[in-house]
This record gives sequence, C-alpha cells and structure tokens, in this order.
Amino acid sequence: MSVALAGQSPTTFEIKSASLPLLALRLKSADLGLLADELQAQYGDMPNFFEDDAVVLDLSALAEDQASAAIDFTQIGELLHARRLRLLAVRGGNDGQCAAARQLGLLLAPDARVQAAPRPPDLAPTAAAVTPDAASAELPAPGALIIDRPLRSGQQVYARGRDLVLLAMVNAGAEVVADGHIHVYAPLRGRAIAGARGWPEARILAREMRPELVSIAGIYRASDEPLPPEVWGRPASVRLQSTDAGDKLIFEPIPD
Repeated sequence: MSVALAGQSPTTFEIKSASLPLLALRLKSADLGLLADELQAQYGDMPNFFEDDAVVLDLSALAEDQASAAIDFTQIGELLHARRLRLLAVRGGNDGQCAAARQLGLLLAPDARVQAAPRPPDLAPTAAAVTPDAASAELPAPGALIIDRPLRSGQQVYARGRDLVLLAMVNAGAEVVADGHIHVYAPLRGRAIAGARGWPEARILAREMRPELVSIAGIYRASDEPLPPEVWGRPASVRLQSTDAGDKLIFEPIPD
C-alpha cells in the first residue's frame, strides 16, 4: 500500500530542470578575419536575423593543422555580439583552449550535441541506435508563412520558426529565408535559404529552379556553379546530405 507524506521545501527558491535552445557555431578555421568576412557575407544584410540567441562554440571541426591553435574567444564573442548572438559555452578543444575559455567565464559543454546533416540511407544508423537530443527537438514549428505576391529585387521575407510558401515569383535580387522548408509554386530566380538556423532536414522546392543561390543549414551553392540541365529551369527540389567526404546539396527533378 502506498503512503503519501508531506515534505518541506525552501520558501525563497526552487531548483528545477530547464532546457535552453542553443545555436552551435562549428568553427572550421582559426582565421578570425575570414570568419568576420563570411559572417558579413552571410548575414550582413540581415542585422536582425538573430535575437540574442545563445551560442555554443564547437571546436571539434577545426582543420587538423589548426586544432591546437590559440583561439581568441574575446574576438569571437565580439563578432557574434555584432550579429545579436551571445557566446555562452565551448565544446571540444584541447586543454589550453578550454582553460582560456574558462578564464573568460565561458562554460565548457563537452556533452552538447550538434545536429549533423542527414546521412545517406545506406549509412544511416538503425532505429535502435538513434538517441533523441536537444538539437533534434528544436524543429520548426507547425504551420507556414504564405506569400501570395511576387517578390521584387531587394525584397526579403523570413519565416522564423516555420516553413515558407510562395505562390508567386521570387525575382532575381529578392531573398526568401525560412527556418523550415521553402516551397515556391512559381519561378525561383533569387536567393533561397532554408533551415536557416541549422536544421539539416529542410528542403527547397520550386516549380522553376533558376536560383541565384540556394542554402540549407549553411551549406550553399551560388549561380557561378551552373546547375545541371535536368534541374535548371525545371521543377526541382534541393536537400542536404552528409557523406564521409563532407556535406553536399542534392538537386533532384520533380516529375511533371
């Protein structure tokens, strides 16, 4: 027989488990000048893209010849702060890098999990081996932002936390951004950025694929690399795939 007994708790505070949505910055190079240039190129025209999001700096992806380089965490924090990002913790790195991070008051987060791009079917883990983590829970919310007018050059639309559906043309010089999928039921001639906050399952689908740039979870392809004729100007989709050789974008025709 179970018995319920009254307990005592402090009157001034409570300690509870909590979860905090985090972004991860996977640093691939210790060249912070190049990092500044690429942050500007990626987000320079979107000063309010982030909203004071907390960031884990992941050092595990540093190039082998730079894995032991001294990291200027102060400069990285300033670069992120300029984009409304807040450096909170560090993942990976050697003892010296971790000591430097702690000296600046940064947390060490060796157990933080960074979501990777989906693996090809023959390399995917079995269902029994899949372990849910905080990153996989941060998926775009249900629903979509629907735009039913053409977007002219210089216009930008961002679907924060959801999919973006466009019923009219995205002209050259326009930009469409979504944390989820992007569906364009018309010609796509501008820039399309899906999975903008790092969701690798995002896809871009267009009735007429003629983009200036497409990007999924930070992996992009610009118009200076011509698309194959089977997808250029035709109904097509784009998805992200991770292989042993690295992440790559997969373009596939959509049957008429």
